[in-house]
Amino acid sequence: MRRLLLDTHVLLWWLAGDPRIGPRTLRLIRDGKNAVFVSAASAWEVSIKKAQGKLTTPREDLGVAIAEEGFVPLPITVPHGERAGGLPPLHRDPFDRMLVAQAQEEVLEVVTIDPAISRYGVPTVDAAA
Repeated sequence: MRRLLLDTHVLLWWLAGDPRIGPRTLRLIRDGKNAVFVSAASAWEVSIKKAQGKLTTPREDLGVAIAEEGFVPLPITVPHGERAGGLPPLHRDPFDRMLVAQAQEEVLEVVTIDPAISRYGVPTVDAAA
């Protein structure tokens, strides 16, 4: 069993049926033996970008979509916040830094196309593969 944490862009691609997710990654996400997590940070990021008019989403209610897809919601905890705040400044995006912290704390692989995530030493899955 693998424990996967979807980066925000991968979550949105999944919900939209976007072909940028590669066949290997599709198999990993679809494999019922794997646990697929979605961070509260992703919901927060999507909500901010929607409110700014920078993003439209394939499904209006992200919480419902996550549940319907069988993904596991991952709340942000105090240890996640402390770890994110203590990360070296290798990545400037605070949402991605939170995903890194959560991956470290919860022992998760981040599914992403962002090469900066792996600079923190967390295992990653190339979403395009």
